[in-house]
Amino acid sequence: MRTILQAENLEKVYRVGRVDVPALRGVSLDVHEGEFLAIMGPSGCGKSTMLHLLGGLLTPTSGRIVIDDEDLTAASDARRTDIRRRKIGFVFQRFNLFPTLTAEGNLRLAERIHSANGADDPERRRDVLRLLKLEDKMHHKPLELSGGEQQRVALARAVVTRPALILADEPTGNLDSENSAIVLNMFQELNYRFNQTIIMITHNPEAAAMCRRIIQMRDGRIVEPTASIQV
Repeated sequence: MRTILQAENLEKVYRVGRVDVPALRGVSLDVHEGEFLAIMGPSGCGKSTMLHLLGGLLTPTSGRIVIDDEDLTAASDARRTDIRRRKIGFVFQRFNLFPTLTAEGNLRLAERIHSANGADDPERRRDVLRLLKLEDKMHHKPLELSGGEQQRVALARAVVTRPALILADEPTGNLDSENSAIVLNMFQELNYRFNQTIIMITHNPEAAAMCRRIIQMRDGRIVEPTASIQV
């Protein structure tokens, strides 16, 4: 099975006044293509910091990250931005949709950003919208959608460009239980249908139970062996 992500001995230290505050303490992690992985732990344990490092939004104090055979930590700022554009899809707790664009417009913008020549893929876009049950919402703007529908558009935007990796930071944190279940089922379907590799940060044990593997973090470290779940 191909390794899509390798993180080796990641350290992240923040400088607060004259004090060094460690957020990550020597974290190593391998993720294989097609995995659906949950990262759990109490607030302040370093899980969001780790997700931002894996996505190239932060740079580690030390350590190495390789995504789909490209060394993120050795890259320049411009190169790191390019790797993010081509390899990574993000889904956050806040939907971060462009309010003046329709659901389809948000997807088309993601495609244009992803593709250097501005090409898009209408068939792929329709497949994703159909899978996420958004066909009848294609021409709606975000304010015309429910919270659950907006998160599904955000998920569609992340996956439509066929990224090597999706990073999701508490994607159901702003949703009620019904919409949370819908979004999590969509993640699971994307993982099975498209073999999409997903790493999800969550506090919710029910959300984590939808994943194929769970790791626990505490005080900037992985504290328990990974647990594999058959779903």
